[in-house]
Amino acid sequence: MSGSHAFPKPTQPPWSRWFSLSVMDRYIISELIPPFLFGVGAFTSVGVSIGSLFHLVNQVVERGLPLSIAFEVLLLKMPEFIVYSFPTSVLLAMLMTFSRLSGDSELVALRGCGVSVYRLVAPTIAFCLVVTGLTFMFQEVIMPATNYRASTTLERALGRERPQFRDRDILYQEYGTVTREDGSRENAMSRLFYAKEFDGVEMHGLTILDFSRTGLSQIVSSRAAEWNPGENLWNFRDGTIYVVSEDGSFRNIVKFDEQALQLPRAPIDLARRSRDYNEMNIAQAIERYQVIKNSNNENRIRELRVRIHQKFSLPFICVAFGLVGAALGTQLRRTGRATGFAISILVVFLYYLSAFMSGAIAQAGFVHPLIGAWFPNAFGLSVGLFLLMRSSR
Repeated sequence: MSGSHAFPKPTQPPWSRWFSLSVMDRYIISELIPPFLFGVGAFTSVGVSIGSLFHLVNQVVERGLPLSIAFEVLLLKMPEFIVYSFPTSVLLAMLMTFSRLSGDSELVALRGCGVSVYRLVAPTIAFCLVVTGLTFMFQEVIMPATNYRASTTLERALGRERPQFRDRDILYQEYGTVTREDGSRENAMSRLFYAKEFDGVEMHGLTILDFSRTGLSQIVSSRAAEWNPGENLWNFRDGTIYVVSEDGSFRNIVKFDEQALQLPRAPIDLARRSRDYNEMNIAQAIERYQVIKNSNNENRIRELRVRIHQKFSLPFICVAFGLVGAALGTQLRRTGRATGFAISILVVFLYYLSAFMSGAIAQAGFVHPLIGAWFPNAFGLSVGLFLLMRSSR
């Protein structure tokens, strides 16, 4: 058989090059991992010591908290500080890695081979996006559950465990569109719901005032009521309905043994134990927002909206910190861990200061909650891009 036949080389799909890592990419990412892990350990240790350890030691000494419980609570609080350490560790890893590459003239060699600064930063952006996803997972799945368990464990050990629901004086004000005498409509209180006691299943000593029409139109007084989830209504027992005329007199009085009323379930949601902000994930925070959005408590509503947006924005600060750290690292020479640690603390302090101020401004109603929550990220990203453009010249 004459001649030779060359087998064709296998071809890769066009999109595969977007998911493949070059030798340079793998090298840079491998250099980022050790300082990142060091940062997670260091910043988490500092956060746990300042945020929880001193308080628990005080509880052990003054309140007789068992050491086993204190150690359990300390472990349960760690995921919260790990979440906050991820962005800071990204910044530290970028500073240390790129300053070392710059100090060893590796960046000069790569630039001499025609590799631009933007191409050098590309694998770091991929690394930051992975950490962003990891931060979001910890924040949404692990941190709320462990924080809630830490709170309940500590309360139970100290003998001051709060009930899983509010057991007295449940007051809910519902706001909506009310028709006035001249036919115009305005947003005002449409219903006031009050229960004297709640045992976790039934509410007792209820009074409901209905203002959905002009003035007070109806009063419902009942000995007990229970929420019926199957039919999505309230079952009232042993009560009286007072129909109020326009002149304020009782136009009709109806007594009942059992009566089903189509009222919102918000009062029973309000009576349940409210978790702290750090004990809720985004879904739980949105559910809480749905409960209070008709209460006309503007300050509480704005605060919760800002908090929800901040839960989305916090993980993405990893990208901004990554750009800032990479840009600063290319301009430094052989930054040690102590110097990188100090710069990271300074940058993080400025970020959290701006986040606190913009969040407070949004909660005061001067800017939209979306702007208040995302402004520090946008500012950090702008600074990172500016520094990156300067280092590329």
